[in-house]
Amino acid sequence: MSRLMHVRSGPYAPPAPARELVAVSADGARLHVEVHGPENAPPVVLAHGWACSTAFWAAQIRELAADHRVIAYDQRGHGRSPAGLAYSTDTLADDLEAVLAATLAPGERAVIAGHSMGGMTVMAAAARPGFRERTAAVLLCSTGSSRLVAESTVVPIRPGRLRTGLTKRLLGFRAPLGPVTPLARRILKYGTMGPGSAPHMVEACARIVHACPRKVRHAWSRVLDLLDLDHGIRDLTVPTAVVVGAADRLTPPVQARALVAGLPQCVGSTELPGVGHMTPVEAPELVTGKIRELVTTYVHAGHVKEGA
Repeated sequence: MSRLMHVRSGPYAPPAPARELVAVSADGARLHVEVHGPENAPPVVLAHGWACSTAFWAAQIRELAADHRVIAYDQRGHGRSPAGLAYSTDTLADDLEAVLAATLAPGERAVIAGHSMGGMTVMAAAARPGFRERTAAVLLCSTGSSRLVAESTVVPIRPGRLRTGLTKRLLGFRAPLGPVTPLARRILKYGTMGPGSAPHMVEACARIVHACPRKVRHAWSRVLDLLDLDHGIRDLTVPTAVVVGAADRLTPPVQARALVAGLPQCVGSTELPGVGHMTPVEAPELVTGKIRELVTTYVHAGHVKEGA
């Protein structure tokens, strides 16, 4: 995906990486990976959500790269990662393990931040040895483990079979999203962002989401429809913080509260008034600050602190 699809200036313009590489997943899928910041700095890994790309983390990358090694990758089929042959929670876990193996030195552990499907990626990988050996702490942003379609409030009617059915059809929409028009921005803002989101935030998200290939968007929507990662919450034994927007319609606060209740080692929960699903874009300073807190508390010079 060309960077021309993204904003070209301001806090959401994707910064140029220090280097790029390709991580190869278990089934041979090739993943585009970017590394920002000093090579000897504490590592942070960023996993974006459905229909997004590394550009989604532009604000976090720009701030953290001054004193962290920031590793961001495109999920398969997104951004500059080619579409794979398979789409499942297992492939999400495989891909994250491949990125960690390709970017972290032996014995090195990172803070991993996952937004939406990126958070689901973390839960899918939680029991994997490659994840546990390389993860110091986790930040889960605007995500959930199951019942995504049933609990979504994108369709503004009472919960039940009708709402669930309409939501399933809406999220599985097969048609191309087309150019970013004023109407497209209004639709995206309603479905994914808080009512007070600034126009430049909406523009950035719209450009990123509209760049996702429709076949990839639909293939992952089927995985999200059937998602059941409740076991992944219990398996996520590293220190984990949770952030959610109070106005999130895709993964509403009920999803975050279930995560908090089930996590073995929850180290913080933040619910942001007026913020929607796109928390790293809508509340960039807060999300960046949470990542910094986790690095300060659980990582030092690339190694887990004693007793953490």
